[in-house]
Amino acid sequence: MRIGLAYDLLRWEEKALAYAVKDLGYTLELIHIPESIFCVTKPDTKELDIVFERCVSFYKALASSLMLQEQGITVVNSFDVIRNCGDKMFTTAMLAKKGIPVPKTIIAFDKERALNAAKKIGYPVVVKPIHGSWGRMIAKADDESSLLDILDFRENMPSPHFQIHYIQEFVRKPGRDIRAYYVWGEVPVAIYRVSQNWKTNTALGARAEPANLDGSVKELVIKAGEALGGGVLGVDLMEAEDGKIMVSEVNAVVEFKNTVRVTGYDLPRKIISSTVEALKA
Repeated sequence: MRIGLAYDLLRWEEKALAYAVKDLGYTLELIHIPESIFCVTKPDTKELDIVFERCVSFYKALASSLMLQEQGITVVNSFDVIRNCGDKMFTTAMLAKKGIPVPKTIIAFDKERALNAAKKIGYPVVVKPIHGSWGRMIAKADDESSLLDILDFRENMPSPHFQIHYIQEFVRKPGRDIRAYYVWGEVPVAIYRVSQNWKTNTALGARAEPANLDGSVKELVIKAGEALGGGVLGVDLMEAEDGKIMVSEVNAVVEFKNTVRVTGYDLPRKIISSTVEALKA
């Protein structure tokens, strides 16, 4: 079997996946997307069975997954899954449609409507860009005055997606959230991301700790993964004060360095072997 790895940055995760491909006896082809050219009108043909899409850039991942699929290659994750997960508005809508618990969320398109939306939700609220990762450009507004400052800042940014105001209830977490991994219908490993900061991203300094999830939480992770299209995903969950667990985001090009480090679980090997098994079925 010939397996490709499409990437823009060669991080720890990409190196670990490449090692797992070779260790399992498969042929590896590295595809550096910034140096690649794809013919849209007459797609080339690559002799590859699977390509793992690993571009950090959402737009490069989206475009390159589509171009690779046009060559008849199975891409993990696919264009549809990357699109579903890469837009928070789309992700939340798809989860809610399937009855999966998510924080109360309202979309508005100007300051006045955004302020009205926040009143309906109740302060504090969280304002997120619909595209983005690692907790960047996410802000908490404790009252109308602070929300106005955030909205003024957003509406003067050049990127048009900042004119779409994604406003969400603030969930008071117990100093942590959960990152669980969905791999072809299984939840093989999970971690807590522990921080005194309300943002619990490890990119912002949160501490990773092993998490043992019970059956109901794993079932929730599987439902979320399937709602977004399946494959290999990172599902982020929040524990509310009343004990309710909600899905906050789903990641299609998921990082797992800290998970492997604290749990010792060989997630790269699991991703490769389970993908091969799932696609052979």
